[in-house]
Order: sequence, then C-alpha cells, then structure tokens
Amino acid sequence: MKDKIEQLLLENGASAVGFARLEGLYASIEDGPQSVDSVEGSIEVPAYPIGISILLAFEKDIIKNISNYPTMDYYDGYYRLNNKLDELAIECAEYIKKQGYNAYPQTVTSSKEYSNFRTVMPHKTVAVNAGLGWIGKSALFITEKYGSAVRLTSVLTDAPLEYNSSILQSKCGSCMRCKDACPGKAISGRGWSPELDRDEYFNAAACRKKAREIAAKSIDKVITLCGKCIEVCPYTRKYTRT
Repeated sequence: MKDKIEQLLLENGASAVGFARLEGLYASIEDGPQSVDSVEGSIEVPAYPIGISILLAFEKDIIKNISNYPTMDYYDGYYRLNNKLDELAIECAEYIKKQGYNAYPQTVTSSKEYSNFRTVMPHKTVAVNAGLGWIGKSALFITEKYGSAVRLTSVLTDAPLEYNSSILQSKCGSCMRCKDACPGKAISGRGWSPELDRDEYFNAAACRKKAREIAAKSIDKVITLCGKCIEVCPYTRKYTRT
C-alpha cells in the first residue's frame, strides 16, 4: 500500500512524499501562551501511529523575486500550494479509507493552533520523522533538493505502512545567513535538534509581527508573509539557481 500511496501522490503533483512513525510525538494540549490565531475549545486530532508527509516546492522564479520583500506572485503561490496540498491530502486519505483503514487529512481548515503558534501534530514533525529533511535555525523545514522553498501537509493514519528513518541532525552547520537577514530578529542562530523546543532557538511572535508589517507595506495584505529567510538559505539558492 505504501508504494501505491506514494505513486498516487507523486503522479498528482507532489514534489516529495515520506512516511513517519508518530507514536509518542503528539503534543498534549495544555493551557499556555495564546497567539491571536489560537482557537478556543477542544481540538480533536486522532493520534494515529503513522503520518504521511506531502511536500510541494515553490516555482524557482517566485522565490528568486522575494530577495527584497514578498511579492504578489509569492502571495498567490503560497495559497496555490496550500490549496493543492489540501487536495492531495484529501485524496490520500480517501484512498486509505477505501482500503479499510482510518485516515485524517491535516488540511488548512483542520490544522488548528491550540497555543502559541503550535499544533497537536505539526507538518514539520511528520516531515522530519519521514526523513524528508530537517528544521533550520529559522524554524523552517529544509530539504537537500529544494531548500526551504517548500510547503507541507500531512495525513495521519492507522494503516500498517512501513515508515522511513527520521532526520536527527541539522545540516545547517555554522551558517548564519537566515539569522543575519531576518528583519524581525526572530532567529537566535542556535542549531535545531529534535530534543530542542522551538522557543529555545526561534521567536515565533517576533517573526509574525514583523512579517505582517512587511506584508502590509509591500503587498497590502494582512498575512504573515516575509520569505527573507527562505530566499537567503544556501540550500534554497542552490535549488533556484540550478
């Protein structure tokens, strides 16, 4: 079934697909700092043992053109990829259900923040444990092939699928380009590891505040959209200049 799912997703436009073991990785919803995007009330996310990570890469020229500020092409591409990812996740879940198993597509509408920019099962957690890449100092997901010029979604399932080895170490090394370029000073420069909490190396609130200021000024949109750390990443530039 794993091969058929991967083939289905790749044939329908996914840039990469991975399979992860998620047991013990689901967040416990507790009272804590709230962001303006946090939802009130219960959030029901089934703690299925397997996650399927689905990745889409941005078009190269879109990323090249955000060297100074986010553009409308970047804004449109952001939503276009999100919509396509939702379609792929739903299609994947429906296929799994037809095989007699449960599946939960983590679409844009079903992924809710329960606390300070946190979800029960982040797409990046699934992707890291699916072996597709690692988390950068910018808290972005980074791959060897596409850098951080990607968007992610995931499907949670109880189907007995083989899973990949997880990525346990950052490949950012001593690079500080995202830290030096960040207009919101949200990046500490500390390297990621699976045991490290996001708030220990990245200030999500500072990123959101500055990115919204930049988006309002450059494209007149109320959205957390900057992209500077994406564009300057050496892995991203290797992809966009190929």
